[in-house]
Amino acid sequence: MKVIGAGFGRTGTRSLKAALETLGFGPCYHMSEVIAEPSRVRQWLDIGEGRASNWDEVFAGYQSALDWPAASYWRELAEHYPDSKVILTVRDPAKWYASVSETIFASALAERRSLPLRRRVVRWLVRRRSPDFALYPRMAKATVMDRVFDGRIDDRDHVTKVFERHIAEVKATIPPERLLVFEAGDSWAPLSAFLGVPVPDEPYPQVNERAAFRRKRPRRLLSLIVRGR
Repeated sequence: MKVIGAGFGRTGTRSLKAALETLGFGPCYHMSEVIAEPSRVRQWLDIGEGRASNWDEVFAGYQSALDWPAASYWRELAEHYPDSKVILTVRDPAKWYASVSETIFASALAERRSLPLRRRVVRWLVRRRSPDFALYPRMAKATVMDRVFDGRIDDRDHVTKVFERHIAEVKATIPPERLLVFEAGDSWAPLSAFLGVPVPDEPYPQVNERAAFRRKRPRRLLSLIVRGR
């Protein structure tokens, strides 16, 4: 593991994943990897509920890791991979909250409510066809919603304070020479310099995470139902 992402989800992690892979630090582990391979959900559920944390097994074949759930364990990963560099992706707190509350948190809060018949049928089909992916809400709760936010994801002030405190804690914990505080708008120059590689002759990737989230989950659920993964 050469690069560990300490930034929360919805801080440009999808764009940074593409950037790291362009720079030669791929494959890059991201929540999208967990969704694409439901067996990984069970791995993270074991970690979140305290049964196992074999980091080398979880990240086998990957040179970098970003986004939740990996970012929830940035301290453990930074200690386990002492030669890795750490990238803290940051964003304006208000804009970050707007993004996370309309995507990840909205999905998690929906799990707490009584679902309409159509959603209950879809959930039943997913559980039948993909038992591992059916554990996704429980995994997300254990590794992100409860671990990071104490389950209070419907409390805007609390969530924003956690976000700001997290940034301060990473900056205070990781030595400056090992840490890059990065915003997607910073583009290639600071990232390439930090990693010691040339600046690519192409634009920095721009992935609309909110739009990708909205497109990806319905397609993934349909795929699970059809193929039974």
